[in-house]
Amino acid sequence: MPLDYDAELTRYGAVLRRTWGIRPHDNVLDIGCGAGETTRAAADVASAGHVLGVDVSADAVARAREAGGAAYECADAQTYAFAPASFDVAISRFGTMFFAGPVAAFANIGRALRPGGRLVMLVWQAADRNEWAVTLRRAFPLPESPFSLADPAPILTAAGFAGVACTEVEEPVYYGPDADAALGFVRGFAGAGAATEDALTRLRADLAAHLTGDGVWLGARAWLVTASRA
Repeated sequence: MPLDYDAELTRYGAVLRRTWGIRPHDNVLDIGCGAGETTRAAADVASAGHVLGVDVSADAVARAREAGGAAYECADAQTYAFAPASFDVAISRFGTMFFAGPVAAFANIGRALRPGGRLVMLVWQAADRNEWAVTLRRAFPLPESPFSLADPAPILTAAGFAGVACTEVEEPVYYGPDADAALGFVRGFAGAGAATEDALTRLRADLAAHLTGDGVWLGARAWLVTASRA
């Protein structure tokens, strides 16, 4: 498979699609949509509704718009003025962990949902429960932000959501067809520029140890979080 962020999360994308419960007439908001893979998948289901993907990366949104299949907006979901009560479902595949003020951000998203509207998202569990994070941190410092929603329930409750439920998901992440490709991929991660050559050599060996007949896969744990607007 091609080596990119969507490929890395291919098994998690499948989990989200199996569990998001989108209906044909739903209006759907995809938070942190990236290049739009999950947005397009949602639009295929919500064929009689409206699907909007938002992301702060102009480059990612440009790629999403080129692929088409839904509407896209280069915007920050923390502060964007969504039409109130305009969406039935908000989804996210690891796109909600980077909010500077998470309670205010989720409150803003909640206002965009109709009363009883649903939030369905995937977020990482704590770093020490993710083999990929433990492996990379032996070579270079990872930021803490990807793991900021390791305990999402209090944040969502404070933001006005009800019925918060967290279901553990344990699926590996894909880093490439071989160790060299995997090393090249992770060298694009935040913090990787601080790695020494010796650290990168050790990291390549760690990645090679995870090579299977289907490429390099590292263990990962996430929460599938569901909640509704109170």
